Amino acid sequence: MTELANRNCVPCRGDTPPLKGEELDGLRRQVPDWEVVEEHHLRRTFKFKNFREALGFVNRVGELAEEQGHHPDISFGWGYAEVTVFTHKIDGLTESDFVFAAKVDTF
Repeated sequence: MTELANRNCVPCRGDTPPLKGEELDGLRRQVPDWEVVEEHHLRRTFKFKNFREALGFVNRVGELAEEQGHHPDISFGWGYAEVTVFTHKIDGLTESDFVFAAKVDTF
């Protein structure tokens, strides 16, 4: 588990600039299974044996989202779930997005 997974998501103020360049690279290395897409969002696809396992995972991610006040986009179906994370308020990435990703990695 990374240090990020031990932190909590912090609500974003609208005047916070999205992370770019080197700031992103340092955080990205802490969640290596996640893809940084166009410096805008994080994305990861998880594989499961069946629909029930995917649904259980999605429900756990949903509970985490409510607990952290940080809400990803999730799509899922038989044997997979895709999680996309970014801070909607600034339409980009903050440290909290990486914290959330690291927490999801603990499931």
